Amino acid sequence: MRIEIPYGLKKIGVIIRDENFGEMVYPNRVTVGDETKTLKEALARPIASKSFDDFLEDAKNVLFIVNDGTRPTPTAKVLDVIHDKIASRNVQFIVATGVHRAPTEMELREIFGNHLETYRNRIHIHDAKKDEDMVFLGISKYGTEIWINRLGAEAHKIAIIGSVEPHYFAGYTGGRKAILPGIAAYKTIEQNHRLVQEPGARVLVLEGNPVHEDMDDAIRSITDKEIFSIMTVLDRENRIYAATAGDVTESFKAAVAKSHDVFSVEIQEKADIVVAVVSYPMDSDLYQSQKALHNARLALNPNGILILVSKCRSGVGLDTFVKLLSSAQNPQDFLNRIEKPYVLGYHQAAKIAEILCWAEIWAVSDIDSEVMKSIFIRSFDTIQNALDAAVQKKGSKKILFLMAASLTIPRLREASFLSSQDAG
Repeated sequence: MRIEIPYGLKKIGVIIRDENFGEMVYPNRVTVGDETKTLKEALARPIASKSFDDFLEDAKNVLFIVNDGTRPTPTAKVLDVIHDKIASRNVQFIVATGVHRAPTEMELREIFGNHLETYRNRIHIHDAKKDEDMVFLGISKYGTEIWINRLGAEAHKIAIIGSVEPHYFAGYTGGRKAILPGIAAYKTIEQNHRLVQEPGARVLVLEGNPVHEDMDDAIRSITDKEIFSIMTVLDRENRIYAATAGDVTESFKAAVAKSHDVFSVEIQEKADIVVAVVSYPMDSDLYQSQKALHNARLALNPNGILILVSKCRSGVGLDTFVKLLSSAQNPQDFLNRIEKPYVLGYHQAAKIAEILCWAEIWAVSDIDSEVMKSIFIRSFDTIQNALDAAVQKKGSKKILFLMAASLTIPRLREASFLSSQDAG
């Protein structure tokens, strides 16, 4: 049989024997209405907040925090709806890059759509390493020093445009992540991410998740200004399935509930070969694509083969995790000699090493094969070659294709999510 797999902006056709085909796992199908109407209804019924119009009414200035090009957040669609409300006001935008690279011109056009030229001179790109741009707000209960971009600290009011999807250690994206890591200093992000090592830092988990709670502390430290949040939940075609607005915490919680409809997906059984597909725009680099490995492992049997399919358009990305992992003789050696103090990127290396201790990781990407080999990942030049090699090694074993692997959380049918997570 022939199937098509996204790779960058293209789709690649591959052939597999019927006996090897297991499942094609996508985010769940949901009913999507008129997207503009969905957004307008969310703005008309803000949660635990004054209306958006009232929020703007006495604003001296408003800083809009928007996601970068590694998220499918429909920022341009939100701007289509609110443009008339903000066109005459003193507004600025900051792209919440966290520790990611600055967006390209093409990514800026995708983020802002037809509004790019209108707002271009008011768009700022966050740079976490520019300490001179940061303002200290306090210390979280976990000891994280909260430094954020001066634009956020000095704005009269803040508006956040985001999307809510599962996140492999923060529980979910969205809401409070606009501040930390979105516009936080590098050292603040590093201190927050050290909490990944704690057992509560898991996908779909908020209560008792120290990474989430630390992020929540960061946004709660902004006590001198109003924050209005517009959150979206997308379907499998990146259409707006749901939207919430209002209080940053309450609108986030409401969006989390909706995200379960889409991203928590039942599978029939675990497989010996799992293909983790990272589609555009989440395929920006290996640092981002690692999320797909973490999700896909939940569908993989021990001693199986996990095939990452991600173009990795910008290469490795933040390369600390590659340097850390490649310095070890093998994955277990890395885990045995964890270096302290924590440095940003360690969690990525540790997550990959943990998988490699019980399964193989192969990859189809644009990254040099020697770089991948240095971190114990076997490279293939085509998806077809990777599949053929996996079938040759595993025989008639079934292949599970996890489409949109960065977002999709597989769980065994008739089993709880926690059981499936703890089993692998």
